[in-house]
Amino acid sequence: MASQAPFDLEQLRSSTKALAERGALFGASSWRYMGWMGKLYQESRYVFRGKVSETRFKRSCLAEYAETLPTVSVDAAYYQYPTLKQLDEWFGETPESFLVSLKVTDEITLKRFPNLPRFGQRAGRLNPGFLDADLFRDRFLKPCEPWRSRVGVLIMEFSRFHKTEFERGRDFVVALDRFLERIPAGWRIGVELRNPGFLHPDYFAMLKRHQVAHVFNSWEAMPPVAEQANLPGALDTADFGVARLLLKPGRRYEEAVKMFSPYDRLREPCENARRGAIAIVCRKRASKPGSMTFIYAGNRLEGNSLETIQNIASEILESAEFKPSS
Repeated sequence: MASQAPFDLEQLRSSTKALAERGALFGASSWRYMGWMGKLYQESRYVFRGKVSETRFKRSCLAEYAETLPTVSVDAAYYQYPTLKQLDEWFGETPESFLVSLKVTDEITLKRFPNLPRFGQRAGRLNPGFLDADLFRDRFLKPCEPWRSRVGVLIMEFSRFHKTEFERGRDFVVALDRFLERIPAGWRIGVELRNPGFLHPDYFAMLKRHQVAHVFNSWEAMPPVAEQANLPGALDTADFGVARLLLKPGRRYEEAVKMFSPYDRLREPCENARRGAIAIVCRKRASKPGSMTFIYAGNRLEGNSLETIQNIASEILESAEFKPSS
């Protein structure tokens, strides 16, 4: 059974620093959680007129986050193209060594706009910008260019495709192959799927041709991360690795929100996600010494990303692979 060590900020800070020095970067999926107050964040930094200001907290807490963790995954870029102002805030408030991974805007990764209010009249319609390489270059990469050295991974999260969108996984592979052929080189790109049937050798072979990483993701309908990592070729598509530990397989997002809000403590260890993350970090280090692996944990996996990271990081550092030689 997965352990639940008491939270210790100094231990989290020292263990993630030690792993980052060896190429394993741990961070959270987003960072603006009031439930982390008193754990990662000091209330005194955000007091205004005698009480904690949520506005002040959300505007400036990334700087305090970066004092402990070496990287973060930014979900906000998924909902709109990142602006120069946003990028200046994310990168400007953090040290030079801090890497920011960005989810690619959904106007690039959605084949059909979902029936959600935020899409307005586009809801339910085919997306003309799906896998448009020119749009990606001009609207996403161009604003990021001044910060290229500080960008961790550009994560292309593809929502679950229906048969009406891609009848077969190979059709998606062809479309993604064409897109990757046309985009500028030199960026770390990761592809995150929600269709387990698409995890085919042809998919991994195509990613390898482009040196693009498969994002091992713990999600409702996806196989456990460790199972994904054992698929032939899955770990060898790029010189870097990426995993996002988001949900216990079989659990709906809405259910996890109800169970774990306000994300102030670890409530339910997820053994298979932890095993998968440990395997990916250790195997990537063994197969490609000097490579980087990014592991991002979400609050909705176990209840608190910080404690998830602390437990996984401590276990990795105790492993034979990461112990310093005597």
